[in-house]
Amino acid sequence: MASPYRQAPQANDHVSGEQYRYALTNFAIAHQKVEEQRAQLEQQEKQIALLRERIATLEGSAPSQAKPGQRQGVNTVDDFSIRNTASVLERAIHRWATEIVREPPASLEDLQSAVLADINGSDDREQDEARPMVVQSLLRHAMAEAISEGIVNCLIVTSSSEANVQLTRIHEHIFARDPTVAAVWRRQTFSAAVDAVSSEMSRAILDEHMPALTGLLSPPGASPSANFAAAAAVLDSAYEFSRMLHGSPSTAGGTLDAFYRSFVPEVGSTLYPHQIELVKRCTRSERHETDRVGATIFPGLVKVSRAAPGGQPGVTQAVVRRAQVICECALHAGSGRTPTGTTPAP
Repeated sequence: MASPYRQAPQANDHVSGEQYRYALTNFAIAHQKVEEQRAQLEQQEKQIALLRERIATLEGSAPSQAKPGQRQGVNTVDDFSIRNTASVLERAIHRWATEIVREPPASLEDLQSAVLADINGSDDREQDEARPMVVQSLLRHAMAEAISEGIVNCLIVTSSSEANVQLTRIHEHIFARDPTVAAVWRRQTFSAAVDAVSSEMSRAILDEHMPALTGLLSPPGASPSANFAAAAAVLDSAYEFSRMLHGSPSTAGGTLDAFYRSFVPEVGSTLYPHQIELVKRCTRSERHETDRVGATIFPGLVKVSRAAPGGQPGVTQAVVRRAQVICECALHAGSGRTPTGTTPAP
């Protein structure tokens, strides 16, 4: 009996010799193309590695260029290193101001008058009774301004003030044209910078930014006092802080350049939360009343970025460390003073 199911004829899975040779030839060509592309990628990776090594050499961050006592791979600036170095500088400023108030070179009234003259540009402002806390805070404000404008915002590379001003202008010009070139130029320049601020440079910075106070600490013709030597030591710490900010290699992969500038809120200016950090409680701000800056005891820090050619144009500024400020109501608490333009608290 014949089976009701019929077996389907088997499909012919054989190809001709000509088709086989054609497929084999195409496969060989494709394999050759893939190998060529792989070789090109390897060559590109080698070229990129050489370029990165060259950039590291120009920036002074190559492993072979590490200075004695400096760990390799940790010479980039970050929030942690900024915070630690800033804390050292902050303690140095605090000790300097405390020692001056503890053993003042003149009366507290004369000391306060000199500091206010340096801060405000004149001494015709009505002054209150000189109290140690107020004088100490004003001393820290004056030193913060000197550090901000005299060291951090001016590239201290040589022992000549005029040369440093010119180098700062050169950097600004290069930065406006090509941030990547500015980054390499700045770090190469700082690799050959002076190791410390000279005594003549320290005197010039203090004479320029707080002349009245410097005249009390070290009168012309007299030998430098201990307070003046302490002020010079503060400038040394500030220089180390500035050198860390400006001399560290970029962490942006060459896509943009970022450098740091310092700022000090003016006495009597408005309290802006995104720019300041209050070191004491401000009762007026808590009641949503107007209050102002009493003194800045440590400057703030801004990161200035500009995209490299081909990126997004424009300059971006971001506050990376707020200025430490004591407000007017906290500075003059207990003195019975009412800040100008405000009403007494109930």
